[in-house]
Amino acid sequence: MSYQQSAMMKKTGALLLAGAVLATGFGSPAPSAAASTTVPAGKTAAATAGKAPATAAAFVKAMEEAATLAGVPFSMHTPMGTTVKRKDAAKALQQWLKLEPATETFKDVPDDADYAGAVSALNQAGLMKGYTESLFLPNAVLTENDVAVLKDRIYDYIKPFVLEEATITEIQAAMTQGKITSKELVQKYLDRIEKYDDQGVSLKAVLTLNPEALNIAEALDEERATKGARGPLHGIPVLVKDNFDTNDMPTTAGCLCLKDSVPSTDAEQVKRLKDAGAIILGKTNLHEFAFGITTSSSLGGQTLNPYALDHYPGGSSGGTGAAIAANFAAAGLGTDTGGSIRIPSSFNSLVGIRPTIGLSSRDGIIPLALTQDVGGPMARTVSDAAIMLDATVGYDKKDLSTAYSVGRIPSSYTDYLDVNGLKGARIGVATELIPSTKAEEKEVADVINHAVTELESLGATAVPIQIPNLAEINKYPSLSGYEFKFQLNDYLESLGDEAPYHSLSEIIASGQFDKSQEQSMKARDARATLDTTEYKDIVLKRTQLTRDSLLKVMADHHLDAIIYPTSTQAAGVIGEGQNSGGNNRLSPFSGFPAITVPAGFTSEGLPVGMEFLGRAFDEGTLIKLAYSYEQGTHHRQAPKFTP
Repeated sequence: MSYQQSAMMKKTGALLLAGAVLATGFGSPAPSAAASTTVPAGKTAAATAGKAPATAAAFVKAMEEAATLAGVPFSMHTPMGTTVKRKDAAKALQQWLKLEPATETFKDVPDDADYAGAVSALNQAGLMKGYTESLFLPNAVLTENDVAVLKDRIYDYIKPFVLEEATITEIQAAMTQGKITSKELVQKYLDRIEKYDDQGVSLKAVLTLNPEALNIAEALDEERATKGARGPLHGIPVLVKDNFDTNDMPTTAGCLCLKDSVPSTDAEQVKRLKDAGAIILGKTNLHEFAFGITTSSSLGGQTLNPYALDHYPGGSSGGTGAAIAANFAAAGLGTDTGGSIRIPSSFNSLVGIRPTIGLSSRDGIIPLALTQDVGGPMARTVSDAAIMLDATVGYDKKDLSTAYSVGRIPSSYTDYLDVNGLKGARIGVATELIPSTKAEEKEVADVINHAVTELESLGATAVPIQIPNLAEINKYPSLSGYEFKFQLNDYLESLGDEAPYHSLSEIIASGQFDKSQEQSMKARDARATLDTTEYKDIVLKRTQLTRDSLLKVMADHHLDAIIYPTSTQAAGVIGEGQNSGGNNRLSPFSGFPAITVPAGFTSEGLPVGMEFLGRAFDEGTLIKLAYSYEQGTHHRQAPKFTP
């Protein structure tokens, strides 16, 4: 077992307890400021009761082991005495790590103390923090648990930066520590795209790269140096599905007909990402106009699944799915009308969030059916998805639906990242959504049924349920066949004089599109109006029936969420079709949020995702449950074809 793996396994029990010691003190009442430099023996004993003091030799040995595992030189002197005080540990570590002193505000650390600079440096680096915001307890003795946590933190601090599977938080830490710049990070991702998307396995996941990405990154590096980081997305490269408007790259929906169409403004979610300091590295392939779930387009061709190159990546956001799975960027954006964020996330061992309709703006997204359309994050971890969600939610006057989100957005969705989030939770298991009659379904069902046992082992109560009126709900169609023509025409009109075409009719006449979609496009173009009883009944009755049915079963069983397989079948072989089942309808038909999280793999190594569905604007709860499951199982694996 590697040191990283062992560190991961110690996130509970003594490690967390010791982490609290270093971060916030010893668990006893805070001493007075006057007494803080000389902690009474009784208080020290009480604070460290049940924890043996670490010897100086053990402290040095632990730091040397961290250095060896990280592959960096070790030259730290051994503190005097048989045990180690916090102030002496800080001095030794500062000398070894060559940390620059920072502003120090602890009341019990005199400015003229010979250890003041070391304390400030270790605190600034996040390696040794105070007992409270104002107390450091410099004379407190390190325990064995304290040293174990220090070893983990030192290892994380000194280990070389590894791009593959790096989280947004890890990338930010690496940039803060000077291990990598944003410009270097962008280049590393560009190198991977060239190696695996343009050449080699040639995933065909990325349609367009931002020619200014390196310059933007350099400017953000300079901003970080002079003003500090804007937030967790500062200097972070992301990829967005190519139906989000970008004012510096074409927005094509994968169609040849729009290959030169550059909108004058960014989509609202893109704008918010840029404002947060993110770098839009490029645009990803999609199923043309988001019509399907296999991700093929006239502009980008067929995107491949990085876990099995002869299989579909899911869709319609399959380009984002394959790209983020293959580590072409830190995270990405997709859109979802029926299952287009969640299916490719499931097929690529990713986390995908379909937000509540109205949580995030759809302005500047080429529409498929606005009654169901949303945009949302796709990422390798729940925490990354939560960070992306934070940056993209909120009211936008250009999308009236977002008015419903006012007052319903937490200060940060990352506050819900609770490793114990499943303890005491009641999870409805929608058994009728886990079919197993076909061989293709059974593989997925086996993974999901095992996931249910994992939920229970992590403290949740699994409640078998049946969703009322499910058969009637599933009889209703998606509205993409109704709304697309009218809303696409509105979008083309919004492009103004620069629009290459002005209607779906003109696009069809041009022949510049995926011919396999011709009949579907013509059928949509033939629809004369939305002012019909049929359409209005679907909008009103389907939505109400689905919402009422879901709310009733959740209330009857006191549920926090409902789970089921995101797709009833794993990724299909290219050329043999793709079936995902109808589970993905519940979220768009109700407008309620859903999050898919990796649940395991089939015997052929194909990823399987489990979906959590919740109440409107309750993304925080879903994130808490999904994060707890993710941290308790760690099912995600990077694809072997893009090492």
